[in-house]
Amino acid sequence: MAFLRLSLLYNRLVKKLRLIIHNVRSTYNVGSLLRTSDGLGVEKVYMTGYTPYPQVKNDRRLPHLQQSISRRIHKTALGAEDTVVCEHQPDIKILISKLQKSGFQVVALEQTAQAKNIIDFKLNNDTALIVGEEISGLEPEIVAMTDWQLEIPMLGQKESFNVAVAAAIALYHLRYK
Repeated sequence: MAFLRLSLLYNRLVKKLRLIIHNVRSTYNVGSLLRTSDGLGVEKVYMTGYTPYPQVKNDRRLPHLQQSISRRIHKTALGAEDTVVCEHQPDIKILISKLQKSGFQVVALEQTAQAKNIIDFKLNNDTALIVGEEISGLEPEIVAMTDWQLEIPMLGQKESFNVAVAAAIALYHLRYK
């Protein structure tokens, strides 16, 4: 009972955090993102573009495709696909506009000239974080629609983290900073 009360209080005090997974190809990355979202209390996860998604209500895909994709996502999600609210939204531009109109700040995790170091960013409003395709990231027209762009500083030879790892770092930072 005490846990339930603490959980309700926490949800009232903490800003809402949502994740948009855009054009991510790998079902394993999607599963990892769902598991991370569950662990960090992400309120809702949107899959946009060609991102594979688990079975959803009123799913229009052929049943064998629903099952095959859901099985692959489950391998890394380990049930988080059932505990996190998931929504398939084919058009990310419509989704971004809806979220902004409802008071969310939309933040792209992307290396751009305008990107702020995530270490310097504090979550002040309800926020939707967008992560993009594993190799090419987010399209410039999507980035242009966002309120902020954030990047994670890299210390090694590589230019970026895997999308699921980068999202985990960013979501953890946004949740606890």
